[in-house]
Amino acid sequence: MTPALEAWLPKSMLLLRDYDRHKFLSDLIAGVTVGLVALPLAMAFAIASGVSPQAGLYCAIVTGFLISALGGSKTQVGGPTGAFVVVVAGIIAKHGIDGLFMCTMMAGVLLVLLGVTGMGTMVKYFPRPVVVGFTNGIAILIASTQIRDFFGLKMDHVPGDFFHRVMAFGQAWNTFSVLATAVSIFSIVVMVFCLKYARKIPGAILVTFGATAAVFFLHLSVETIGTRFGGIPSGLPKLAVPHFHYDVFRQLLSSAFTVAMLGAIESLMSAVVSDRMSNDKHNPNVELIGQGIANIVSPLFGGLPATGAIARTATNVRSGAKTPLAGIIHALTLLAIVLFAAPLVKNVPLSALAAILMIVAYNMGDWEEIPEILKLSKADIAVWLLTLTLTVVTDLTFAVEIGMLLAALMFIRKVSRTTTVSPVTKDYVEDSRVHVLQGKDIPEYAIVYRIHGPFLFGATDKFADILHSLDNLPPIVILRLRNMTAIDATGLGAIRDLADTLHASGRSLLLCGAREQPSQLMKQSAFERHVGAENICGSITEALERAAEVYRRHHADQAGSELTKGR
Repeated sequence: MTPALEAWLPKSMLLLRDYDRHKFLSDLIAGVTVGLVALPLAMAFAIASGVSPQAGLYCAIVTGFLISALGGSKTQVGGPTGAFVVVVAGIIAKHGIDGLFMCTMMAGVLLVLLGVTGMGTMVKYFPRPVVVGFTNGIAILIASTQIRDFFGLKMDHVPGDFFHRVMAFGQAWNTFSVLATAVSIFSIVVMVFCLKYARKIPGAILVTFGATAAVFFLHLSVETIGTRFGGIPSGLPKLAVPHFHYDVFRQLLSSAFTVAMLGAIESLMSAVVSDRMSNDKHNPNVELIGQGIANIVSPLFGGLPATGAIARTATNVRSGAKTPLAGIIHALTLLAIVLFAAPLVKNVPLSALAAILMIVAYNMGDWEEIPEILKLSKADIAVWLLTLTLTVVTDLTFAVEIGMLLAALMFIRKVSRTTTVSPVTKDYVEDSRVHVLQGKDIPEYAIVYRIHGPFLFGATDKFADILHSLDNLPPIVILRLRNMTAIDATGLGAIRDLADTLHASGRSLLLCGAREQPSQLMKQSAFERHVGAENICGSITEALERAAEVYRRHHADQAGSELTKGR
């Protein structure tokens, strides 16, 4: 088989060539575990989106199967996610459920086109402040949609926009249920405990089964899936082609673009997480084709939009998944629950699902990135704040469009500022001598990589080759920044991730020769915390001297350790 053909094959076909019984057992355990984790999440996302819980389950079954079977990632798990909750609710409010199905299929076609045309890497052109603003805003919106069920408020309808929703909660505050609130708080405590002290136990599973058992055996008077939705219908989802209307099609183009962009961003971010945890490299174009096909098929069975799910993907890898078959087994596990255990699902309390989504909202919010962004330039802070505000107070489609516009303007501004015109003086020539590589010996224990040009969002995947050859790198990596004319928050984040990866492998990273703008941004963001101030050098000459010092100390530490062991 030619490399050109392999580049378009799903990961499942490539990895199942040398499949064996041991890999199957690992995939089986991981798939069943993730299937149980996905059960409450799929229902909770559907309810938060304004549809019945079975729509989330059907989506998780169909898209979970197709994304794993046809995608380009080794351990990616797909299904409904929090990113779509706000968009789905808005589309249903304007165009009804048929409008949602149309929009999902249109987004699926766009994703396939992105993959087929080789645009699978286009999502890297979103700068970090914009992405963080999106995720912060979506997390706030998801949490706000769960307040009614979290506190058991008596409300017939929850408004779609944020401010009217908050006002409605304030008016209904005196109707809160002590019992529902207690179930929610206890569920939060259990999940936080699992996250901190028992990470191998999925808190969502524990909460779902525990709260359901409590409702069933103790006859707790709280609202459940059964009391609000009548339970989950047993049997296979029915195949039905949605009704298409040309007028609605035109109105949904913008929303379909939003769904496609969010799906592409989250799925490829999740695939990167999968790569880091499983030491693999995903195929972004094949991944988008798989995601697109899954979103085209999902509405035929009454399902929601889907994308790669970071939390479920991480659970999949931690549970021992070896191939995409684990994701397929996760979908089959959910199908088995729908076929044989649907009557039991009616006792799941909505307050427990609301607590699960509160934890999901907190985990997806990228809150730890906010202090880092606040150390950047005023332009970066303004972009983050504007994107966050628009995501919360307007519809997400408008926020995505403005975010892309801001990304383009930021790129133009940063690139234009890298252009300089200045005379060549004797001092300039003399100062340049310590930066040139000619005449300098690079020792075997070090390797020098250089960045040439602006290192902004859209260029940060250039480190992929370094990470791919990680095992063959010498103990010291020098990153020469002399010809790097500018850097932004996304570029800083990429260098930070590179430093963390190298340190985790026992290697050292040295930076040298940074020009004025990169040097100023590094100081402003306290970047030395990630590599050490002593490892940020003024020139390649200084960096080579520092490398020799690090190597001598490393050898001395090794000798001392061996001497201690000998005693």
